[in-house]
Amino acid sequence: MEESNVLISMREDRSFHVRYRMEASCLELALEGERLCKAGDCRAGVSFFEAAVQVGTEDLKTLSAIYSQLGNAYFYLHEYAKALEYHHHDLTLARTIGDLLGEAKASGNLGNTLKVLGNFEEAIVCCQRHLDISRELNDKVGEARALYNLGNVYHSKGKNVASAGTHDPGELPDDVKNALQKAADYYEENLTIVTELGDRAAQGRAFGNLGNTHYLLGNFRSAVLAHEQRLLIAKEFGDRSAERRAYSNLGNAYIFLGEFETASEYYKRTLQLARQLKDRAVEAQACYSLGNTYTLLQDYEKAIDYHLKHLVIAQELNDKIGEGRACWSLGNAYTALGNHDQAMHFAERHLEISKEVGDRSGELTARLNLSDLQMVLGLSYSTNTSMMSESHVMENSLNGTRPRGRRHSMENMELMKLTPEKKNSRETMADEGFFDLLSRFQSNRMDDQRCYFQEKNRFPAASVATSSTPPKTMRKSFSTSVVSPHTDEFLDLLASSQSRRLDDQRASFSNLPGLRLNQHNSQSVLGHLMASNNRELDDDFFDILIKCQGSRLDDQRCAPPSSAKGPTVPDEDFFSLILRSQAKRMDEQRVHLPSAIKGPPST
Repeated sequence: MEESNVLISMREDRSFHVRYRMEASCLELALEGERLCKAGDCRAGVSFFEAAVQVGTEDLKTLSAIYSQLGNAYFYLHEYAKALEYHHHDLTLARTIGDLLGEAKASGNLGNTLKVLGNFEEAIVCCQRHLDISRELNDKVGEARALYNLGNVYHSKGKNVASAGTHDPGELPDDVKNALQKAADYYEENLTIVTELGDRAAQGRAFGNLGNTHYLLGNFRSAVLAHEQRLLIAKEFGDRSAERRAYSNLGNAYIFLGEFETASEYYKRTLQLARQLKDRAVEAQACYSLGNTYTLLQDYEKAIDYHLKHLVIAQELNDKIGEGRACWSLGNAYTALGNHDQAMHFAERHLEISKEVGDRSGELTARLNLSDLQMVLGLSYSTNTSMMSESHVMENSLNGTRPRGRRHSMENMELMKLTPEKKNSRETMADEGFFDLLSRFQSNRMDDQRCYFQEKNRFPAASVATSSTPPKTMRKSFSTSVVSPHTDEFLDLLASSQSRRLDDQRASFSNLPGLRLNQHNSQSVLGHLMASNNRELDDDFFDILIKCQGSRLDDQRCAPPSSAKGPTVPDEDFFSLILRSQAKRMDEQRVHLPSAIKGPPST
């Protein structure tokens, strides 16, 4: 009996030492992973964190920290699905052990990841939870971070919708404006707190994002004020990358304020910093912006110089989209100078590149430009029949209309005003004005902006409820607004489908990777689980997440492809925005044929 007790004691000691070595090994691996991530080697850091998870630990707080670090590392590696997985684990574990501060941080990390994935409604729920807990704990730093994250989510939501359409800054649907205004409000709240905390770096980030939000809202003066503050703080910290971004954003804002000379000065500083930072892509973007700015100033010689520099870098970086945009811009600038031979060369190159990259819109634009130039040069239509007929097909297929003849009549010639009256066709066009040039090239793309509606409804008209009492449930509201024999079946199916997705938000505690449970640990976890189930707020949090799942129906839909952008073309391509806005002035540029009217032509 005594010997048996000794053996039991020896086995317990050996088990203790094994567990101790495993705990030490897990912690050592995690610390090395953290060191590597801080040094900038997130890929190696992930390997150590994953190894720590494989070894496992009985310490729930240590495991929670590993989940958080691993999720952040995957986020910086742009592996967002893995980041989402580990942030979910971290949130589940923090809530289970009643760690409010850990739950707040995990909710914030989860919200940031969901934002990048485009799940904005769920991201808002998570970031709001981060904010609520931070305020409950009187954690000012956490509150400021949550406000900043909420601003980012609403900014991304608004920008995502705005960029999917053809909206110019300031000309946005109400839902987009509301999202962007909320973003601005959250950034302002964040600025108030970080100013009280004396956190200048956080102020700089908030001012930069606030300026970008005001830019999208069309509040260009407010955008300038915010970006000037961003520039000042960037200089304080010697952050040349942030300084370069501020210069570029200031240039964009001044473009829309119509102060082109000021814009050009900021773009020149952008170019100077890009060269100091040896960032060739940003250098090309600055050249592109300068070329377009000098085009707006009608200084076509300088515009050509900068567009040629953009072209060289785009070719160097093998950016076909940027190369095509450079050729298109050069063609327009040479046309404005009356150098139609060079304009023809770059228009032909633009057409070749558009075909190569599959840019159908660019291909159509290039064909229209070529046909216009051929008319100016007096080339015969008979020599270009195949190209002209193919242009008809391209235009009709993009507009979704029946084949129709292109308006290459005298009316169109008067509209384009390619040459002044009583002047040779090869003389300069500078006095015609830049916006006339834009309108000429955009004149045939009017139907691209149109949306056609069917004249007759394809479905029976819905019966609208006349009761003034608001419905109490979704089903009651739905059934009183649309008459359908299968309404109940559809709603039952929808409810069943959504209810099955409840578990998508939860993680089984026993399945958490890296968790080793002993008897004492299991009892402790069970107690935390029972306590957490009694917290009504927790259930409400998951209920809100589930409701957000109902808005993910559109995740299954196919969105129209967005226009591709190369690394040498700025994200804020103001020149394209101006072109779109000029297309709306089509009717103002039209004139009637002298034979069709008796009086002087209307303008």
